[in-house]
Amino acid sequence: QVQLVESGGGLVQAGDSLRLSCAASGGTFSNLIMGWFRQAPGKEREFVASISRSGGTSDYADSVKGRFTISRDNALNTVYLQTNSLKPEDTAVYFCAAKRGNTYSGSYYRTAQNYGYWGQGTQVTVSS
Repeated sequence: QVQLVESGGGLVQAGDSLRLSCAASGGTFSNLIMGWFRQAPGKEREFVASISRSGGTSDYADSVKGRFTISRDNALNTVYLQTNSLKPEDTAVYFCAAKRGNTYSGSYYRTAQNYGYWGQGTQVTVSS
């Protein structure tokens, strides 16, 4: 069973940056397509970014494109989300997710239901 643990969230001011991390265990990390989602209170879970097994291809929600960067280090079994130029509307619990797969499609991995494993989330709060 794959286990995912996020870290790196915190309270920051608008314009600041955070690097979120998601450490995986219990499986072969390089077999996992990885994604980041976020959820604010009272709102639906929202796709943020995803990345292929090798890290060579990625996809972003329009709301974060140009500000956030997803990356992975397969040697460290970790996926990252670098969040720059943070805005108050970025405030949410950020979750990482994983799916065993061998074909990456950005559109497919925008859907939360298509992932098999989830972390517990890390809180990002951006003040104005």
